[in-house]
Amino acid sequence: MLKKIKIIAGVFVLAMLISYFLIDVNEKQFDQVQWKKNPFERYKMASDIIETNMLFGKKKTEVISVLGNNTETSTLIGKEHLVYPLGKIPSFFESKEETLIVVFENAKVFKIIYSHE
Repeated sequence: MLKKIKIIAGVFVLAMLISYFLIDVNEKQFDQVQWKKNPFERYKMASDIIETNMLFGKKKTEVISVLGNNTETSTLIGKEHLVYPLGKIPSFFESKEETLIVVFENAKVFKIIYSHE
């Protein structure tokens, strides 16, 4: 019985370590230099940008100074927005292009969308 408990505990610990490694590989804290230097690995920092609300309330010029030039500016359901490519998350299956869409209302950021195209 004790041997079975040790095996179950070992499997549980191993699963936790693997999960932590997979999350750590795909999520990093926002770093402005790395964001601009490695546009194909921006997906690692997108969650941090959204979770910390670092862009909310900022003007378009402030967003561009933090994130750099975007790929397009247009109207999304009557709202001005900026689109930033994030690259593709490594996957066992076909991965899709990720994008970060910063939406403005009254000339300030009010919504950020993490899009999986």
